Amino acid sequence: MRKRRCEGFPVSITGRWRYRETVLALCTLAFFATMVARLVISPVVPDITDAFDVSNTVVGIALTGLWMTYFLSQFPSGILADRFGERPVILVAVGGTAITSLLIALSPVFGIFLVATLALGAVAGLHYSVATTLLTRTYDNIGSAIGVHNGGGPLAGLIAPALAAWVAVTWDWRAAIAIGAATAVPIYVLFAWQVEPTEPRRPDQPMRERLELEPLLAVLSRPPIAFTVCLAIACAFVWQAISSFLPTFLIDHRGHSQTLAGAVFSAYFVVQAITQVGVGAASDRYGRDVAAAGCMIFGSSGLLLLVFVPGWAALTVAVVCIGTGLGWGAALLPRVMDNLSAAERGAGFGLVRTVYGVIGALGSVLTGLAADLFGWAVAFSILAALMAGVLLALGANWLLKLGY
Repeated sequence: MRKRRCEGFPVSITGRWRYRETVLALCTLAFFATMVARLVISPVVPDITDAFDVSNTVVGIALTGLWMTYFLSQFPSGILADRFGERPVILVAVGGTAITSLLIALSPVFGIFLVATLALGAVAGLHYSVATTLLTRTYDNIGSAIGVHNGGGPLAGLIAPALAAWVAVTWDWRAAIAIGAATAVPIYVLFAWQVEPTEPRRPDQPMRERLELEPLLAVLSRPPIAFTVCLAIACAFVWQAISSFLPTFLIDHRGHSQTLAGAVFSAYFVVQAITQVGVGAASDRYGRDVAAAGCMIFGSSGLLLLVFVPGWAALTVAVVCIGTGLGWGAALLPRVMDNLSAAERGAGFGLVRTVYGVIGALGSVLTGLAADLFGWAVAFSILAALMAGVLLALGANWLLKLGY
């Protein structure tokens, strides 16, 4: 069988399944594993508070810390990939996810639970930026590839919470959290077996040089990247808020039952998993900004429907629109990659992820605060306004030819 090289990878011309599809599939499964481990914790929070005799606020701090360490590790993950190659970093992410999930499940006291939860965020966070860089070395149409890869997160959102709740009722909360380890182990084995090592981009450069402030600021201050980071901060803020409070909003504001709210939440993840592939393909075919603008239109319209229009039809359309709109990553993240050189993509993309992710993670606490002070209608209307603001920024950049 004749082979050719595709960005450093062997790809079969005559075969129907090529090596790059193997890389994409296993990167997506690895993302799925790291997301499952994080999402199985939330459904068993009441059991955790009872087991350790702590308040919801204390457990909430642990979960906030998990997402913070997740995003903080994005930048160093890129540096490690440049030094050692993408494959070992992803293996550490998936293997570390299995180990830390098991530690959380076996924690005898809350202090160990807290440390293990923070460690889970840190190791899981090593995956995304590095896997994205690996896919840019494998595919030319990176929007489509990133869209497929991003689908691993929503797929985990569909499966993990419901499965964790069922396991907790059938056995206990520790078994539910151990789902993270059970998912990660076989994916680790598959990835180690099927994915070949890649050449490090900067194997000889001292890592301390990569942490110097001036070059980092130079990347972030590059106008197209700075503009994209600002857009991504607003979008990540909305994503974090929806992921944290959509079921609560449906119960408190629209008066739906807890069961229905959970079903709608799962449907939101299904829509996001499906439509992200289309968003990525659209960004490759029509341009990053056109695809991102479409996401903002869908997302803001869906949120306004959810807040102001009652009835099943409005709810159904709203979920489809919000799920599609919050697939923005398949358009904006390739926009970042387009403005980074091949040598910059490892650490540079990780740095961008850390900046917008850490700030965007405030979406949970600030949306909760807005709901406490002004009600859910105002809180979710603010989210719609943020997505509309991103749309206006994209429009102004195009209309005024600002070059961002």
